[in-house]
Amino acid sequence: MSQSLPSRYQAQLDTKAEQLRQRLAPFTPPALEIHPSLPEHYRMRAEFRVWHEGDALYYIMFDQATRDKYRVDSLPAANQLINQLMPAVLEFIQFRPLLRKKLFQVDFLTSTTGEAVVSLLYHRQLEASWEEAADELRAALNQFAKVSIIGRARKQKVVLGSEAVMEQLEVNGRLYKFEQVENSFTQPNAGINQAMLTWASDVTKGLSNDLLELYCGNGNFSLPLATNFRRVLATEISKTSVRSAELNIALNQIDNVQVVRLAAEEVTQAIQGERVFRRLEGIDLSDYQCDTVLVDPPRAGLDADTLQMVSRYPHIVYISCNPQTLAENLETLTHTHHITRAALFDQFPFTEHTEVGVFLSAKS
Repeated sequence: MSQSLPSRYQAQLDTKAEQLRQRLAPFTPPALEIHPSLPEHYRMRAEFRVWHEGDALYYIMFDQATRDKYRVDSLPAANQLINQLMPAVLEFIQFRPLLRKKLFQVDFLTSTTGEAVVSLLYHRQLEASWEEAADELRAALNQFAKVSIIGRARKQKVVLGSEAVMEQLEVNGRLYKFEQVENSFTQPNAGINQAMLTWASDVTKGLSNDLLELYCGNGNFSLPLATNFRRVLATEISKTSVRSAELNIALNQIDNVQVVRLAAEEVTQAIQGERVFRRLEGIDLSDYQCDTVLVDPPRAGLDADTLQMVSRYPHIVYISCNPQTLAENLETLTHTHHITRAALFDQFPFTEHTEVGVFLSAKS
């Protein structure tokens, strides 16, 4: 008899936890805190290639190991709304040449508030007639949720409705609103994201002065953590994410977060006085008393210069999507700091991916 889904989920989570314990063992961390996900229907976004076969039209994905394609009619990892929209989109498009012709991909972005953006990607330019047909598709999908449609082709983007969904997450009893823009980075697992925000808020409770945040995205961590600090200086290189972060600050009526469009290496240069940036005009970095730094870097981890800069702060919150590069960075950081909290966030159940949070304090 095959194992039940809860049993299989717990087994894979136990394996991830043991692997992470072994990877962190050289740095003598405290007991690992484990934050499980829902075993299914946890993903808020999904992307599918579209396969044309005669009159048939269906989604495909690719096996990561073999790169072989396989048909996908439903996706248990995706939330219920995506699973409702998936067949409805293809059924509507199948016999409508204006929408079907040279369609090669469909992306779904959803929120816990019942909003969705469906993006249709084409190998052809989109004309006014396409927009009329897509508006009919949008009307048909509105029975499931508040749906917007985006058409994409080379150097072309047509938006019917909104290019973003509005997410709402609860942290320490407060609801935070986040605009999440199509084709920009957002945390895919809303439940685990909420757990990460609550954990980061908890580990920084009682700290003083200011927070420096690198790779702030749309303000995902910046806003909930603002209550723990006098001020937050948040940096991000993506213009789209910076605009979203500024909007989210206003939506949540938060007045102690400043977002600056700088890359991590530029922040290092600015703080060390090596370069002057016009984007910092009107901001006196010397006025900030940042005793804590939060980093949420890409899979490559922190570069050498940023790593050295980060190591100068008494408190470090490191959110990692790659335990291997985290461990490599910890080889440097643990010369000056020790790990006081460590957590596993199961962002992607039944995959090899593990999200990790560590909180480091300077050695006395």
